[in-house]
Amino acid sequence: MNTKVNLAGVELKNPVMTASGTFGSGMEYSEFVDLNRLGAVVTKGVANVPWEGNPTPRVAETYGGMLNAIGLQNPGIDVFAERDIPFLKKYDTKIIVNVCGRSEKDYVEVVERLAEPVDMLEINISCPNVKEGGIAFGQSAASVERITAAVKRAAKQPVIMKLSPNVTDITETAKAAEAGGADVLSLINTLTGMKIDVNRQTFALANRTGGLSGPAIRPIAVRMVYQTANAVRLPIIGMGGIATAEDALEFILAGATAVSVGTANFADPRATLDIISGIEKYMTDKNIADINELIGKVK
Repeated sequence: MNTKVNLAGVELKNPVMTASGTFGSGMEYSEFVDLNRLGAVVTKGVANVPWEGNPTPRVAETYGGMLNAIGLQNPGIDVFAERDIPFLKKYDTKIIVNVCGRSEKDYVEVVERLAEPVDMLEINISCPNVKEGGIAFGQSAASVERITAAVKRAAKQPVIMKLSPNVTDITETAKAAEAGGADVLSLINTLTGMKIDVNRQTFALANRTGGLSGPAIRPIAVRMVYQTANAVRLPIIGMGGIATAEDALEFILAGATAVSVGTANFADPRATLDIISGIEKYMTDKNIADINELIGKVK
């Protein structure tokens, strides 16, 4: 049985990876999860300087999911390069670093610092773009193409552009990323949502709005992955509410080459391992020799 998949020349032992921001940088989960079993570990977003993140409260539970407004709190590239990369290097898994920034220059600085030690870069373009008054880089096709091209010029490894679902037509930003030279696309990031605490009669999050993730968004994510897979030629990493092997297979059948597991890690730290085992069982039960036979099978 072959569970290996290929993302722009990087071979993963299986298609299951972690979603950025839900798994720390691997160390936090290593007591519960054998990182060697994972196709890849995708780290929390890393910026050129430390970010404090948003004021609390910044997490709220909702039906079928959660809202978060963490604000990409991170220790910055210096600490990350010294502490987290050497830790991940001890494991037989691919290392994908999620990069965030407030300007093109910010992204490029981090990408240049990561020239050697990691396998791939995932560029989080849902960060607020300072120049455009806080609107996320990923919400305008022209901006997506520009930031993709800038990162590609600086990057030594394949570049994954992480698309925002908070757009009218996801295929427009997907095509823009492809035009800018992206090697892989990952989607979807969180959907903007709001929760009001009726007892306190105020916003549940200090930031007022937050990113909605979890099972509630999965049907939207599957639809967007399917649309994107049929609009561009790039491999896709699908994510959004994946909690079981069945969920993961839905994305693969829709056109994703690999999948990222996010919010499910909070409820069950071993979710990724169960999903890997579940995919293997499905392949055995259905007599499928190669997982690549399933990618984009539903047309």
